[in-house]
Amino acid sequence: MGERKRAQAVYTLLVEVGRKEGDGLPKGATGAALMCYASGVDEAEAVRETVAILKQADMAPLDVSGYGTLQDRLDEGHDISDEERALMQRAADENAVIVAQMTPFFQD
Repeated sequence: MGERKRAQAVYTLLVEVGRKEGDGLPKGATGAALMCYASGVDEAEAVRETVAILKQADMAPLDVSGYGTLQDRLDEGHDISDEERALMQRAADENAVIVAQMTPFFQD
């Protein structure tokens, strides 16, 4: 019997990264927050994929907060722009992790 393929969903993840040689963050930054859209059969898989890809990109993921699927976010009353929806769709179409936004942190 063939394994039934489970439907992929796209999850919104906020990943906090620290500093690592070659991470591409601006000089003086202590880390960054990355808003990512990642496909997976569940949120745990989306998190694992995202962490693996960021590590391959010489980043140092420290913490991941999951915000669920598009439907989860709509149910919670989040306002989701067409641009965000397009990036989510791209993550789904390409079965990929899309980094939508990066906000560097600086020490005061």
